[in-house]
Amino acid sequence: MALLPQLPRALGLVWQVARGWTVAWITLLCVQGLLPAIAVYLTKLLVDGLLLALKDGRTPGESRAVLILVAGLGSVMLLMEAARAAIGWIRAVQAEILQDHINHLIHEKSIAADLAFYEFPDYFDHLHRARAEASYRPAALLENLGSLLQNGVTLIVMAAILIPLGPWLTLALLLSTLPAFFVVLRYALTQYQWRLRNTADERRIWYYDWLMTAAETAAELRLFRLGAHFQTLYKTVRRKLRAERLQIARRQGRAEFAAAVMALFITGAALTWMVWKAMQGLVTLGDLALVYAAFNQGQRLMRALLENVGQLYANTLFIGNLFEFLALKPIVTEALPEKAKPLQAVHDEIRFLDVSFSYPQTERKALEDFNLTIPAGQIAAIVGPNGAGKTTLIKLLCRFYDPETGRIEIDGTDLREVSTHDLRRLMTVLFQQPVHYHTTVRENVRYGDLELKPSLEEVEAAVKAAGAEEIVAQLPDGYETLLGKWFSGGTELSIGEWQRVALARAFLRRAAIIILDEPTSALDPWAEADWLQRFRQLAWRRTAIIITHRFTTAMHADIIHVMDAGQIVESGNHEELLRYNGRYAESWARQMRVAEAALAHEA
Repeated sequence: MALLPQLPRALGLVWQVARGWTVAWITLLCVQGLLPAIAVYLTKLLVDGLLLALKDGRTPGESRAVLILVAGLGSVMLLMEAARAAIGWIRAVQAEILQDHINHLIHEKSIAADLAFYEFPDYFDHLHRARAEASYRPAALLENLGSLLQNGVTLIVMAAILIPLGPWLTLALLLSTLPAFFVVLRYALTQYQWRLRNTADERRIWYYDWLMTAAETAAELRLFRLGAHFQTLYKTVRRKLRAERLQIARRQGRAEFAAAVMALFITGAALTWMVWKAMQGLVTLGDLALVYAAFNQGQRLMRALLENVGQLYANTLFIGNLFEFLALKPIVTEALPEKAKPLQAVHDEIRFLDVSFSYPQTERKALEDFNLTIPAGQIAAIVGPNGAGKTTLIKLLCRFYDPETGRIEIDGTDLREVSTHDLRRLMTVLFQQPVHYHTTVRENVRYGDLELKPSLEEVEAAVKAAGAEEIVAQLPDGYETLLGKWFSGGTELSIGEWQRVALARAFLRRAAIIILDEPTSALDPWAEADWLQRFRQLAWRRTAIIITHRFTTAMHADIIHVMDAGQIVESGNHEELLRYNGRYAESWARQMRVAEAALAHEA
């Protein structure tokens, strides 16, 4: 019951996004709640009228009264059907609007969340619970709220009808439903706690399903014959979850049966008493029909009401999950607008001053007391083995993370004193694994700077700068060609071609700082030489940072920094580092031997 206080927030959410529809919905629900009670009362009058007419002989007045009651009862039934249809339509509209709004909130939070959140399994559990149920929980919540209101109104009127015939009948009706009430609440909580415990397993099932059905994994699964293995893993987890869920369902079924037996016993006792009174002539047959109909409907309504309470509780727990996800606090905090410092260019330098950093939930330092200065307008290459901390520099410079100690400055301004929007507008980045957007070539490139609404001419210039114009020329519809195979009519590219498109996207953004992470990893040596010549022209008077394993790429930089274990161990241009005869020279010689061996093998 601790999460039921979330209900006002859920109601506030519904009211916020569909106010007019909600007013109409509540009005119709109240009408729909009154109509069954009116129908029951008309039934009593109709039975008494028929008995009177049959007893005394039919008179025109009595016949007319009976016909009016029949017409009134028919009209009520017709209104009930019309109201039900209208409520269903309005609820569908509300559910669609609410679902879109909740998805918007989830997407907005996911986009705004720090990159650090993606290091925490707990974040994915929160996201899974919020996202997996957003497609149906809003409609279920509205269904529960509507049924609760409608059945509540009907039940109140039914109770008012029963009170004159014996106040204890209303009490008996309430007592007959209490066992079901406790069963519903208990197992709603049990189901919720089960979902919490098994969120990780549910995500694991989704992961195995993705492995067996995704295009990205299809080739490797077939080559290494992994399909049967992942099928077994999927079935094992599903078997565990199915067994636990069926065990809960079995216990719930037994508890519901016991509650139903108690309800039938109380209902039977009440109806037996009323039949005895009717046999004594203390109540009319119309009264007996009224009590039977009211008690029958009341019992059904109370069961529905309690079921709605249980479902409402479960759906409110989901709303609690949603609000819990939306309440996640960022780790990288924005500078206060009134204190944020402007930063629109790089005039002097980029500096890392005694920076130490480790990724969440790891103890190993990615950087420790790290220092580096990159003068404005310089092309700096950063090389080193995997795990040296090269990519970490990009993430810190883009302020996806903040250093634990030390400072990162641009022209003497700490990045934490600049708004993230202004900071990231200064940069264009080609990440090591760029996104393959399954849309047209033009859109793929335009995504580099949508704020400026780039023209086709600007897109073409970026494609040319990336050396991708020949790729586009060979596509069936040029810049309007749909890329990827997710949608009908798409054209798939090779890894190298996708990288060229991503380079064009990075180049479209005329930013002061260019950051490239392994920009030539998918290029052959001839394409690499052509691209490097273009890049020096593009990077003129701009500050560029190239992270690469290829020394044939690094040698064209103004300065090369060699990293190892989170530190700069060597710096200089290509010739200086070869003369120094250190790690760079050793790695250069190794790469050259590999290249010569490859050429000899081809010959």
